Amino acid sequence: MPEIDDAPSRRDDRSQPDRRRSQDAGGPGANGQGAPLYGALDLGTNNCRLLIARPARDGFRVVDSFSRIVRLGEGLTHTGRLDDRAMDRAYDALALCAERVVKRGLESRRLSAVATQACRQAENGEAFIERVRLGTGLRLRIIDPIEEARLSVEGCLNLFDPNAEAVLVIDVGGGSTELSWLRREGQQMVTVAWMSAPLGVVTLADRHPEPADSGEAWYEAMVADMGQAIAHGGIEEPELRRLLVSGKGHLVGTSGAITSLAGIHLGLKRYQRDLVDGLWMTRADCEAAAERLKALRPAGRAAESCIGPDRADLVLAGAAILEAVQRAWPCDRVRVADRGLREGLLLQQMRADREPQRRRRRHRVQGKAGAAAPEI
Repeated sequence: MPEIDDAPSRRDDRSQPDRRRSQDAGGPGANGQGAPLYGALDLGTNNCRLLIARPARDGFRVVDSFSRIVRLGEGLTHTGRLDDRAMDRAYDALALCAERVVKRGLESRRLSAVATQACRQAENGEAFIERVRLGTGLRLRIIDPIEEARLSVEGCLNLFDPNAEAVLVIDVGGGSTELSWLRREGQQMVTVAWMSAPLGVVTLADRHPEPADSGEAWYEAMVADMGQAIAHGGIEEPELRRLLVSGKGHLVGTSGAITSLAGIHLGLKRYQRDLVDGLWMTRADCEAAAERLKALRPAGRAAESCIGPDRADLVLAGAAILEAVQRAWPCDRVRVADRGLREGLLLQQMRADREPQRRRRRHRVQGKAGAAAPEI
């Protein structure tokens, strides 16, 4: 059973409060004191991750975070079912999440718990969700790819270059990769196209086991596989392509694989989220980091503190996915995001809770002015 990822060298997945903030959360007090707790739980194909935070005036402040690599989708490509051992690993991690939720006094109505590609794809995915409900009390909701893509975009919005005219968000998961194309319309970035490719780091690594020689042909086969999946998506946006190629747009990459690439690029001795989240990399930087990972071989990758043994066989699959996207949609600038779906869930909940308060405030103001009060 893998241990809780609470080493000081690991990203925000430490099991301790961190200082992460994200814009647009709002709430009473500059530091969130007095604000209610909100939680976001994401059961993915590779990871189980929990984030608990309070809204604050300048964003939200994280109270607790947890992550464990569970590889729920291990072997799913070959069997169509969740493996018993994989389900046990995920269940144990979810039970720990449930304990944290209770310990923190988080109200169930303010916890959003979702499951993604592995549970979507597996014929026994719903049965596993029910087992989790009965055993832990957690009510996981299986979300579809379009909601997954939207939440990932929401979580990364404040990493968009304010001068960009186009942005392509790449959310590399364990079992799927969501791509969202956005274009500027007035003062806003609007999603104009999206697709979900049924390949993530776990599924791609399962389809292409690393050979003893780890040759270039193996890596190129993964790039080609992902390239075909992108082509099958049928996204044709010539104007967006022109903006990206001309430097008027950029990519945003969110995933453990991409943040690991960033750590390798920076030569970090230990993972430092404050240096990685928001980092700008060029396409050449990404390719150079991938080349270094290839040269390290599995044992060398496992020894890297920004990767570790649990991701040693997956990080190059993530690099291959990013490489395939960059070949299909050429763009020189990539912004690295150590954030995504969980942050999107939190912001969505906080915003939804603020709306009734805003309507009540408008009602009071209109009532004082003698106007007809709207229905609430």
